[in-house]
Amino acid sequence: MAHQHLHFKEDIAAEHTHGKQIRISMALLGTLAGGVLLINSRLAGFFYGSDSFNTEFLAMSAAILLGVPIVFHAIKSLIKRQLHMDELVALAVIAAFATQNYVTAGIVAFFMLLSELIETRTALGARASIESLIKLTPTKANLLDVEGSEREVKVSSLQRSDCIRIRPGDNIPADGEVTKGLSSVNEATITGESLPVDKVPGMQVFAGTSNLTGVLDITVTKAGKDTTLGKVQSLIMEAEQTKIPIMRIIDRYIKWYIPTILMIAGIVLFFTGDVSRAITILVISCPCALILATPTAMVAAISASARLGILIKNVADLEVAGRMTAMVFDKTGTLTTGRLYVTKLTPAENIDPSELLAVAASAEQMSKHPAARALQDVAKEASLSLSAPDNFQEVPGKGVTAVVGSARVMVGRDSFLKENNVDTSAVPDPSLHEEQGFSTLYVAKDSQCIGWIGLQDKTRPKAKHAVSKLFDIGIKRVTMLTGDRDEVANRVA
Repeated sequence: MAHQHLHFKEDIAAEHTHGKQIRISMALLGTLAGGVLLINSRLAGFFYGSDSFNTEFLAMSAAILLGVPIVFHAIKSLIKRQLHMDELVALAVIAAFATQNYVTAGIVAFFMLLSELIETRTALGARASIESLIKLTPTKANLLDVEGSEREVKVSSLQRSDCIRIRPGDNIPADGEVTKGLSSVNEATITGESLPVDKVPGMQVFAGTSNLTGVLDITVTKAGKDTTLGKVQSLIMEAEQTKIPIMRIIDRYIKWYIPTILMIAGIVLFFTGDVSRAITILVISCPCALILATPTAMVAAISASARLGILIKNVADLEVAGRMTAMVFDKTGTLTTGRLYVTKLTPAENIDPSELLAVAASAEQMSKHPAARALQDVAKEASLSLSAPDNFQEVPGKGVTAVVGSARVMVGRDSFLKENNVDTSAVPDPSLHEEQGFSTLYVAKDSQCIGWIGLQDKTRPKAKHAVSKLFDIGIKRVTMLTGDRDEVANRVA
C-alpha cells in the first residue's frame, strides 16, 4: 500500500468494536492535545515573545507528541523494507525539529495524524456494517442425532450432512435443504425480497435468514464461510482491499518517487544552504490529499452502501458508476415497500365488509405472517373490536384456522379452503381484478365462505421521484426485474 499510516486499519480488523473505539479515541485525544499545545504556543508568543522559553517549550512539546508516532512508523517501515509516503513526512518533521522550527514540525504532523484518524474512523463504519451481517448468523445450533434427540452445538462445528432443527423466530445457522416441516422464511437479508417465502421439504434455505412460523428440520449443505451469507461477508472484505486505477499507479511508482524527492531536496539544500527550503520540498512532495482522500472516499462509499443493503465487489466499479447510462431495479422491497397492505374487501352477499375484516383479523392475531400484520393494521385503523382466537392452528404456506367466538374460522388461499370442503363460488372471482395485482385471502366462517380480502405491495412514495431524478442526471434507460405476475409488474411500472 502507498499509505498505511500507523497501521490503524490493519490492527482494528483483529480487535473487538469496544477495543477499536478506545484505541481511536485515545489517538484522537492525543492528536487534539498536540493541536492545543500548538495553539497555546502561538498565543504564548503574544504574551512572552516568540523567542521566550514558554513559547519554545510548548511548540517543542507539541512537535514531540505529534511527530513521534510518524517517525516510529517510518522507522518500522524501513526495517521491513517497505516504502510509504510517511517517510517523506517523517524526514520533514525531523528536519524541522532539528532546526528548531517546532511549530512547522507540529503542524505537519498534526494534519497527517488527523487525516489518518478520519480515514480510520470511516473504516470503522464499514466494519460495523460487516459486523451487522456477521451477527445475522447465530453462534449456536440444535443438532439432531440419528435417534432424533437434540443437543446444542457451536455453529462453527457444523458439517455437511448434519441435521439441525430450526424453531419459529430462530435465524438459520447454515445453508441447507428442508427435510421435514412447513414454514415461512424471511430471506430479505439474502435475496432482498421483503415478503417471506413458504418452505416445504426439498426446498433450499440460507444462513442468516429468519424462520417465521413452523419448525423445520434441515440437512446442512454448506456451513461457515461457504454459505451464501459467508460469501457476501467475504465480498465486502475483499472490496476494501481492491484498488482503483489511481491507487495502483501510486503503489507502482512509490519506490521511484521517494528517492527522487530526496535527491531533489538534497540538491536544493546543497545549492541554497537553506534547510527551510529543503523541508518545504519534502512536505509539498507528499501527495497527502490524493493518498488520503481517495481511500477515505472509497471506504466511506462501501460503508454507506453496506448500510443501505448495496454490496460492492470492486471499488473500481464506483468510478464506472459515474458513466452509467442504464439502471436495473428489483421490484419487491426496492421500488415497492416490501410490505403488504389491505386494499380491497369483497364480502359475500349479506355480509358487511367490517364483519369480514373483523373475523379475518381476529383469527390471524397469533400469526407472524406479513398478511396477518396487514389485517391487524387496517382493523386498528378502522377501530374494530377483535375477539381473542381459540384453538389457533397455522399451516405454513396455506392459511390458519381458529375458533372466534363460537364460530370456526379459516383464512387462507382458495386451495386451503377447498381442501377443507369450503365452497368459494358464492363470492366474486378475484381473477376479474388480476390486472390490479391483488394477492387474495379467502375467509370462511362455519364452513361458509364470507368473502375475500385483497392485499398489495404498494409502490414506494419516492420511487417515481427517484426514477425521474435518474433521467435528469443522464440515465437513459430504467428497467425493472421481477418474478411476479404481469399484472403486478404493469401496475408498479
